Amino acid sequence: MKTKSLPLNRRLFLKTSAALPFLSASVGLSSSKAFAASKGGTLNVSVNRAPGKLNPFLHRLNSEYLLGELLYSGLTRLGQDMSPQPDLAESWTPSADLTEWTFTLRAGATFHNGKAVVAADAVASLNRVLDKATGSPGRRNLGPIESVSEGSDGTVVIKTSLPYGDLPVALAYSTAKIVPAEIASGDLAPLDQQAIGTGPFKLVSYEPDRLTVVEANPDYFIEGLPYLDKINLMVFPDATAEMAALIAGEVDLSLEVPPADFTRVGAATGVVGLRTPSGRFIDIVMANDKPPFNDLRVREALSLSLDRQAMIDLVAEGFGSPGNDTPINAAYRYYGDAPVKKRDIARAKQLLAEAGYPDGLKTTLVASVKPGYRKTLAVVVREMAKEAGFDIEVKTMAHSTYLDQVWKKGDFYVGFYNMQPTEDAVFKLLFTSDAAWNETRWNNGDFDQLVEKARTTVDIAERAKLYASAQEKMRADIPALVPVFFDLLAAHRDYVENYQLHPRGATFSLEKVSLGAGAPQRG
Repeated sequence: MKTKSLPLNRRLFLKTSAALPFLSASVGLSSSKAFAASKGGTLNVSVNRAPGKLNPFLHRLNSEYLLGELLYSGLTRLGQDMSPQPDLAESWTPSADLTEWTFTLRAGATFHNGKAVVAADAVASLNRVLDKATGSPGRRNLGPIESVSEGSDGTVVIKTSLPYGDLPVALAYSTAKIVPAEIASGDLAPLDQQAIGTGPFKLVSYEPDRLTVVEANPDYFIEGLPYLDKINLMVFPDATAEMAALIAGEVDLSLEVPPADFTRVGAATGVVGLRTPSGRFIDIVMANDKPPFNDLRVREALSLSLDRQAMIDLVAEGFGSPGNDTPINAAYRYYGDAPVKKRDIARAKQLLAEAGYPDGLKTTLVASVKPGYRKTLAVVVREMAKEAGFDIEVKTMAHSTYLDQVWKKGDFYVGFYNMQPTEDAVFKLLFTSDAAWNETRWNNGDFDQLVEKARTTVDIAERAKLYASAQEKMRADIPALVPVFFDLLAAHRDYVENYQLHPRGATFSLEKVSLGAGAPQRG
């Protein structure tokens, strides 16, 4: 089997980024071209979910994040080690108290319509993302921003309501893209039909359920990039058809390979499998504000009914690691290690009886069919929990229906999330009382205080203790079940060069990809 695997990179991350969260000096632009690569060619990329939104402020799916990255830029972007890297901002400097950051824009960057990028564009764009009325899924992921304004020297000045050393990382979030000020400050409707960004590619055509085509931006601000002439973003709702297309050479790069198919696909002639550990997880979302899951005893009983080690094989096909009911694992910098929870059916039965369910509890668990291991997890939970007295009916539905009817609304369903760049980002996305997507409706003041104190603490050791305490609070109170983390799995044809799986799962850097010997000649 031809597989490129990366080790869990926490040690490397700790070594290379020990000072990154609290930058006290300017960060400069790194070399834009670290390797030799062939120019030209068309890359066929497959995704399993249609990019239903073109407006980058509203993206929420990996296929949409990819499209946003191809067409737009932010002030910063994420490096392979989760460190902030220059994008439209070539450098940034914080104040001594980490409450004011000054971003210097690179010279010569232009939008696809030829307009030069200026500070007013970044100011208007970020303010529009932060405006609650915009409905941007990433609004709260940008941190405690108090104001965004233009400096007297054409810089972008961002003030935060408290010390926040992770701001450059937060600004790399997938929805924090820069568009022309006249659009960002006015009607966003044009962004639904056209793309006016600064990204390495320009939009040619957009058929969200079938095919999106982009072509190289000849005026991209990083010299020499992109290498490709064109990218065809192809939608395959059926995983079997997608893998068959890859093996047949109709697809060059599949961004996500189902665990059940990975070994077979990676062994196919001309195909290379890619694997890297990640903080990507599936969770069981429980409504903490209504029966039966407002009772900790019920949540704990369900937690104790699960065999987490077995789930790695049953759900992740061996390509993963056990979860411990927090969204943080060893891929994160401030992971608080603890023994993996053990299955205890006797204790689970006792807790259910104490909660008022001596004869068992009947409920319905909803799962989207995308990705496929959501349904697999739901079925495994159903079977494992039977012995403890849970009678769970599994209901599956199309992903579009799930997003409209269940996500952030349902009481018991299977969630799925990419790794976030920091602990603060994932906690503020899902689990604090003011989280952007507080699906569980868990409101724990002690947890909120730990997270708030951690994000303002400069001392690394103290910060680690605070995040460890926050994780312990989650393990004890169990607002959601997080039983398994997934390695990221992808595959490409052997002529595809310089593609790296990013542990975040929502960063792709296709502008650095090139085609080598044996690549098909298209168009």
